[in-house]
Amino acid sequence: MLKKNNMEKNELYIGLDIGTTKIVAMIGIVNEYQKLKIIGVGKSKSLGVHRGVVNNISQTIQSIQGAIHEAENHSNEKIDKVVVGIAGQHIRSLQHSDYITRDNSNEVIAESDIDKVINQVYKLVMMPGEEIIHVLPQEFRIDGQSEIKEPIGMFGGRLEANFHVVVGQVSSIKNIARCVKSSGIDFDGITLEPLASADAVLSREEKEAGVALIDIGGGTTDLAIFKDNIIRHTSVIPFGGNIITEDIKEGCSIIEKQAELLKIKFGSAWPGENKDNEIVSIPGLRGRDPKEISIKNLSKIIHARVVEIIEQVYMEIKNYGHEEQKKKLIAGIVLTGGGSQLKHLKQLVEYVTGMDTRIGLPNEHLAGNNSVEISNPTFATAVGLVMNSMEKRKNISVNKNQSEDEDDLENDDKDSNSIESKASQSIFEKFTEKIKTFLENAE
Repeated sequence: MLKKNNMEKNELYIGLDIGTTKIVAMIGIVNEYQKLKIIGVGKSKSLGVHRGVVNNISQTIQSIQGAIHEAENHSNEKIDKVVVGIAGQHIRSLQHSDYITRDNSNEVIAESDIDKVINQVYKLVMMPGEEIIHVLPQEFRIDGQSEIKEPIGMFGGRLEANFHVVVGQVSSIKNIARCVKSSGIDFDGITLEPLASADAVLSREEKEAGVALIDIGGGTTDLAIFKDNIIRHTSVIPFGGNIITEDIKEGCSIIEKQAELLKIKFGSAWPGENKDNEIVSIPGLRGRDPKEISIKNLSKIIHARVVEIIEQVYMEIKNYGHEEQKKKLIAGIVLTGGGSQLKHLKQLVEYVTGMDTRIGLPNEHLAGNNSVEISNPTFATAVGLVMNSMEKRKNISVNKNQSEDEDDLENDDKDSNSIESKASQSIFEKFTEKIKTFLENAE
């Protein structure tokens, strides 16, 4: 177990990925080279979650506790609060523009002005049961001047902005929150899972050039599009690896466990790779004769469903306007998540979309001595959540120090020197406060 003085030195950063097939609790620390080192991982089978949505509270609590307990045993540390990822088929996004007219255009634009525009967006009327849970500013216009990324500190009377608005079912989010709280742990923050995965596997250069991240999970496939280092579009497709397993189960008349093993061991997204005479034998149930399954037929079943998923994702990418030169995604597509490990998937995605594709591994921001298992795409979201926890604490520390420094500054200096500290605050802090409000209202 780590000694007390070492504990103070190594602050713990913890992420909790509540997925459809698995729940992962991950503990990280920052090493002497300022790289993230994972010291504990707990994984349990996800019971009670369907397509990212909790449908059995007690089973989900049990699965969360199992993952937490395993991570604690691996690290010899105690988990008390976590950054939780949310996704699921109830999440959708939309684009919206809004503006304010400032009272005094001779004063520089402050964070309070941006908050005023954001708060107006939160007042948009949504469908019954839905609520805006996240508002991400993209680009600003000041008095008609467009393509402004950072308006704080500039002069102007009319402040306009384009927003990426994330909407979700309040009941679904409350259920996840309730499961976490009932498992005996507190929230350190909440992050959209596609954004967490993006932090783990994408480089800044890719986000700048334009990239589509496709995170193929068990119940859903999440899409996040970045351009000019700004999140431009998010979407959740309600199909993932589980529906492929279901197709194999139905198409080959076998049980789910056998279908999952077939997919992992012999599955391919490209039927042309398999010969007609390749056969795999599946043991029969309760003394029945073994069942022989053609590998080529297996690949055809997989291929049909994977093409459907890719085409739905590609439709979302095209809706963003990928064909336009201004919106061109130069860095192409990055695949991650457990489903990205399907054989020949990369080649199929390139064939269907015509876009350069690579598999995203969550090891770019990790210390070199982490285990090989952590570098698996399956853990991309969990690693991203740990990174989010680290970033959140860093922002709190920076803002606290700068607030103390500002107490000694003259008023004239405050306006200019506090701009960057306020702008650098994680936008997810406001998001977390929103979720906490949901919880308080539910109690």
